[in-house]
Amino acid sequence: MARFRLRSADRSVDGSAEKSAPATPEDEAAKLSRGFGWLAALGVVLVLAGLVGLLYTGFATLTSMLLFGWLLLIGGVVGLLHAVQARASNFFWLGVVVAALNIAAGIVIVTKPGAAAEALTMFAALLFLTGGVFRLVGSMVVRGPQFGWSLVQGAFGLLLGILVLASWPSSSKYAIGTFFSLALLFDGLGLVATGYGGRRIVSLVSDQTRTTGRVPESTQDGHGSPPS
Repeated sequence: MARFRLRSADRSVDGSAEKSAPATPEDEAAKLSRGFGWLAALGVVLVLAGLVGLLYTGFATLTSMLLFGWLLLIGGVVGLLHAVQARASNFFWLGVVVAALNIAAGIVIVTKPGAAAEALTMFAALLFLTGGVFRLVGSMVVRGPQFGWSLVQGAFGLLLGILVLASWPSSSKYAIGTFFSLALLFDGLGLVATGYGGRRIVSLVSDQTRTTGRVPESTQDGHGSPPS
């Protein structure tokens, strides 16, 4: 019986020692590479979703409005529950009012996505118009080092707002979907670039570590010198 206890104790000590063993640089590099790989895969999914949305802008508009409505509805319900839990605080009624407005807006958008898309398109066009006018006026008055770029941005925003308003409300069928799809496309491209670049950096550091037998000095600490 005593021998069995000693053997089990030795096994538990060995198992805990194996579990507490520090990870090797190769394991850490593999984890980082897998993480960047998943990031790039997510970027590819977003790029594909953005391309599909650009091909079917009407479907993208309807999907984005329903998604926006459900997010408002769920956020309103969560905010209402949080307000009820914190009903002893001074901001109880403010939380209730904000949650009720989110719930009401979410219900309206989910039940009438077409009308909501028209209103949101009008709001976006007015934002483009006002933003373009302010950029144009600001660039003409200030004339800083970014004068040309600010002028181009203001003119582009003004032109985009005029084009959306000129064909409103028919533009509401594709404007929101186009903006949403472009956002998905560029976000996906950014994630793909980040994931690919991160995997390449991890591969270069791993190769240099294997060839030299030590971690590069620039990656050992934040100052580019090995710790003493």
